[in-house]
Amino acid sequence: GTQRLPRLVGLKKALEMMLMSKSIKGVEAHKFGLVDAIVSADKLISTACSCALEIHEHKRPWLKSLLRTDRLTDIVEAKKILKFARVQALKQAANLQHPLVCIDVIEEGILFGPRAALMKEVLSGKMLEQSQTSKSLRHFFFAQRATSKIPNITNLGLTPRRILKAANVGGGLMGSGIATAFILSDIVVVLKEVNEKFLNTGINRIKANLQSFVKKGRMTQEDYEKKLSLLSGVLDYEQFRDADVVIEAVIEDLLLKQKIFSDLERSCHSNCIFATNTSTIDLRLIGQQTACQDRIVGAHFFSPAHVMPLLEIVRTQQTSSQVIVDLLDVAKKIRKTPIVVGSCTGFAVNRMFFPYGQAAGLLVDYGLDIYHIDHVIANFGMPTGPFRLADLVGFGVAVATGKQYYKSYPERCYKSRLTEIMLEENRTGESSHRGFYLYNDKRQASPDPDIKKYVEKSRNMAGVAQDPKLMKLTDKDIVEMVFFPVVNEACRVLDEGIALKASDLDVASIMGMGFPSFRSNCLPLS
Repeated sequence: GTQRLPRLVGLKKALEMMLMSKSIKGVEAHKFGLVDAIVSADKLISTACSCALEIHEHKRPWLKSLLRTDRLTDIVEAKKILKFARVQALKQAANLQHPLVCIDVIEEGILFGPRAALMKEVLSGKMLEQSQTSKSLRHFFFAQRATSKIPNITNLGLTPRRILKAANVGGGLMGSGIATAFILSDIVVVLKEVNEKFLNTGINRIKANLQSFVKKGRMTQEDYEKKLSLLSGVLDYEQFRDADVVIEAVIEDLLLKQKIFSDLERSCHSNCIFATNTSTIDLRLIGQQTACQDRIVGAHFFSPAHVMPLLEIVRTQQTSSQVIVDLLDVAKKIRKTPIVVGSCTGFAVNRMFFPYGQAAGLLVDYGLDIYHIDHVIANFGMPTGPFRLADLVGFGVAVATGKQYYKSYPERCYKSRLTEIMLEENRTGESSHRGFYLYNDKRQASPDPDIKKYVEKSRNMAGVAQDPKLMKLTDKDIVEMVFFPVVNEACRVLDEGIALKASDLDVASIMGMGFPSFRSNCLPLS
């Protein structure tokens, strides 16, 4: 805790572990003095008993960690370290109170001794427990563990079938990320592409994904080779015959997806699960030309698929309960948190958040500054603002998915022309180094002074003018105008039965879109 850990591993390491929730491996723990010995699992109990006996017989010193001071620096140096930690905590988590309270309690122990600090820890803990942040985080903790409990599905006594081999159609950013997620969990993967060039590109993406783990020290080179050996690339469906699940991850083209699913029905065995990674297209349309709609399911990953923790499992009225149970088990194996939702345009996460960017676009058309909106939303706790997010996603994707929402929900869509105007001038977002922001070679974003001419053109095309009232909006007003439409859409998703429970939508918002978990629940009814 706040008193024993600094006395065992030193103040700097203790702060790193506590404030960053950073775990360490056994060898490092032994090096820093957190553990006394490293032994094999079969010798753990006997070694621990031997150590206890040696302490009892005074053959080994009994070091009471709470009373140790040999690993602590002097007070002057400690204050410098703690001051730096406070600055970093405010920079990384400006909206959170508990990192600063943690630092305060550690400092109390250094200045006044561990017993005074333990008393402060008790009082501080009780104070934090009553905070809204604590309530929100506890809500998220339990909501996350409830997502895999599906009425009339998981209580039927069905046993998940073993998934030994997965096949991917499409090796783009999403397809390669999905393949990586399966490989990391030791599942054999077959990756199909339309030609050698695209196939090699997809395989190289997977190699790069795995190498990133090696560079970060989370995988050895030997493990890398073993994982890579699970992957094979193909240009036809021959190796799909014994696949247990196929995940389609091609572009959002309905006719192309329908053809792929027809091909899969002819090429795979009768129990193979057919999953699509579509983010917007209704599953009933994708499987329209097949006779196996009970095996068709949505497996919507979020980018990058091997990193993002959420998996939307999308079902139709025809999807069998067995397939849902199988996909829930797959999610567990590949370390994803699943939410089961119904089929509609955008499903749960993207449908909830399609008003997010549209509301921001409306505010800009009527006079607010793009960069001010992004700044306010980021300060609220989102990873990025709506315009920086649009740059990351890419304008091509934003325009294409936007058309789906305009078609499905026309009565509540606002169509800003800003993105289309910029796309016409080959500003596609971060990928082209020019979007709402300008990007250097290191992908660092900076405001673009030229953005004003595009905004003005968008206003003229929409026939609107700057509203002086909007210039007086507070940061709180901007947050509410951007997020209240999201809450309204979430309520519709719940009311229509697309989502099973409000807490699922909270989990989806946090894990899929980065909604701050320390805030009050996204939905007022959960």
